[in-house]
Amino acid sequence: MRYSKHIFKTLISLLMIGCATPAILKSDNEKLTQKSFSGDKHIEQRVDSVLRLMTLEEKIGQMTQFSADWSVTGPVMADKYQPYLEKGLVGSIFNATSVVGMRKLQKIAVEQTRLGIPILFGQDVIHGYKTIFPIPLAESCSWDLALMRKTAELAAREATADGINWTFAPMVDITRDARWGRAMEGAGEDPYLGSLIAEARVKGFQGGDNWQTLSSPHTLLACGKHFAGYGAAESGKDYNTAELSMHTLRNVYLPPYEATLNAGVGSIMASLNEINGVPATAYKWLLTEVLRKEWGFNGLLVSDYTGINELVRHGVAKDDKQAANLSANAGIEMDMNGATFIKYLSALVKEGKVTEAQIDKAVRHILEMKFLLGLFDDPYRYLDETRAKENTFTEEYLKVARQAVASSVVLLKNEAEVLPIKKDSGKTIAVIGPMMNNTSDINGSWTCLGDGKQSVSLLTGLTEKYKGTNVKLLYAEGCGFTTISTEQLKEAVAIARKADRVLVAVGEQSSWSGESAVRTDIRLPQAQRQLLEALKAINKPIAIITFSGRPLDLSWENENVQAILQAWFPGTQGGYGIADVIAGDVNPSGQLTMSFPRSVGQIPIYYNYKSTGRPVYTNNEEVDHRPHYNAGYLDSSITPLYPFGYGLSYTTFAINNVHLNKKSIKRYNDSIIVNASVQNTGTTEGEIVVQLYTRQLVASVSRPVKELKGFQKIPLKAGESKQVHFELPSEALAFYGINGKKDTEPSECLLWVGLHSADNNNEQHFTIEE
Repeated sequence: MRYSKHIFKTLISLLMIGCATPAILKSDNEKLTQKSFSGDKHIEQRVDSVLRLMTLEEKIGQMTQFSADWSVTGPVMADKYQPYLEKGLVGSIFNATSVVGMRKLQKIAVEQTRLGIPILFGQDVIHGYKTIFPIPLAESCSWDLALMRKTAELAAREATADGINWTFAPMVDITRDARWGRAMEGAGEDPYLGSLIAEARVKGFQGGDNWQTLSSPHTLLACGKHFAGYGAAESGKDYNTAELSMHTLRNVYLPPYEATLNAGVGSIMASLNEINGVPATAYKWLLTEVLRKEWGFNGLLVSDYTGINELVRHGVAKDDKQAANLSANAGIEMDMNGATFIKYLSALVKEGKVTEAQIDKAVRHILEMKFLLGLFDDPYRYLDETRAKENTFTEEYLKVARQAVASSVVLLKNEAEVLPIKKDSGKTIAVIGPMMNNTSDINGSWTCLGDGKQSVSLLTGLTEKYKGTNVKLLYAEGCGFTTISTEQLKEAVAIARKADRVLVAVGEQSSWSGESAVRTDIRLPQAQRQLLEALKAINKPIAIITFSGRPLDLSWENENVQAILQAWFPGTQGGYGIADVIAGDVNPSGQLTMSFPRSVGQIPIYYNYKSTGRPVYTNNEEVDHRPHYNAGYLDSSITPLYPFGYGLSYTTFAINNVHLNKKSIKRYNDSIIVNASVQNTGTTEGEIVVQLYTRQLVASVSRPVKELKGFQKIPLKAGESKQVHFELPSEALAFYGINGKKDTEPSECLLWVGLHSADNNNEQHFTIEE
């Protein structure tokens, strides 16, 4: 260990010996009731040994995080972190970059302060660190939990090699509104799938669901965010109010957060929004009653960026001091870049508004994480320049990134088998559009230290794919994202006339999605539609490749082009992974985790809606501009353009012979086995996500028309059939009912095994009995 001569000898001996807590402290230890995250008595004793040597000011310092000057993700605070750091009054630093820079800051903390307590280095490692994987929404469309765990694991390995030990991910907010820019950062609209993905990503970042894996220098402390209901912002406006009934909050929005706890997440971030009138940062019921007491979370609870200060603008605090008081009493333990704790908590303790016991509880959690990460044993364990060089853009990272791209793209339409374009086809391909040769936007938002210059464009990927074959490529940009000239249009039309197939790479700029990137028009911009209209007029087969961070309104495109491949923002290996799919070397298997609307007027739109008392029967839905006195539209179907769970393949699949091992299930401690046969009815090997849905027909509260309860991703050779088995336990049918408690209620139920959420074939009936 490296501690300065100013550090108490007592601290050194206690940390080296660990369990040798002085007898004088024993009676105090017996009074401790706060459970630790690890539950390890040895670590608890080490934490308490350090805590008892700290002044109140030093404790509050541990509850303070500052952002490094050279990279910010929110409003810049006037307070500089350096003087606080030199006094040992900083617990964590956010957005510091480079081993050299972080070593300098850590050296101040451990060698120039009284107690030498190391600091945590946090970063938004969302979908990669330098090697950028597809955006989380894209990866969720793979329905491949092992893949998502693997990309999180590799992101952790690359980030920790560069000095980072805490990531503010995964974002597990349920998203029903495609206008919201941060849809790209989550796993879509379903709480069941979202919960499984949340668990996979936490385990990937932290190395497993056991706190002991945090001791590995290749794992990161994960952070489930944004607690809670951040994705339910009204009108899709970031940071906006979320009005959620307790029914919807409990049954839809909270499950993925609870799932992060099941996976052993070490930290949780409070959201910036208010829920039913109370900003989450000051919501004691949410942060203490639910998170701590009901769910038993014993990790670290951090505010979002300046979230405490923003209580003033929410109108629940008159000034930053009152905001600090509210958030500390609600349960916030670390202030992210707000400087409210470091300025006001000491005075609030003296005034009796916050107790020192509350401070101690928070600091225990912070110190424990530093022990679990091994920082007290070696504060510089993450700061190795050689390791950083050896763990950036490795062959393994790039290989997995390419696989992730190919697994995440979703084939939305493919008339007349426009795709794939085989390497021996002899076709001439025109590659056109603003994303044709673009690398500056292909990574998407939240790219951490990802460099677009390291990323592979679609044109590069296709050029490499068809190199040495009889396929010929022609290319022209055709238009910009929002601009088009006569010369660009003429050039694009001219090369399209010479081609057998036209590939048009369209979509969003990366800055159009992500934090505070809200759109009210989610169609392709007029310039891109003008390009598509001109290309359509020459009557050549067109496939568009759409790059975006959200579902788009592709209604016009669905009517007017032959094929649509949703590529999202695919990251570093985007061009290679997409080319693998276009050439047919990989058969697309991605299936949507967010519904695509027919227009922005349908938003929010999601598959697990309620029927209402005057439902629209979508199997026989009519739109004829006359009122039907039901919950529909005069001018549109209520169904999405592409439903949740939907995705095509270069082959076809059929599900049949669905049967249950019994027709009733007991309310508790019972299960039904669901069996089905799935067949590849085409001529190409492929994968399909077989999906299990249920509906409870009568309950104490209204229930969704469908709920996902299971899925399996099945590979099948051409013509091959496999038996699929699902176990549906009675606990999986539980929900929060009219009494506010989670329970399984007796009722008649429906069940489907299908290809997507709108597949109503293979309907089965069963009963939940007492």
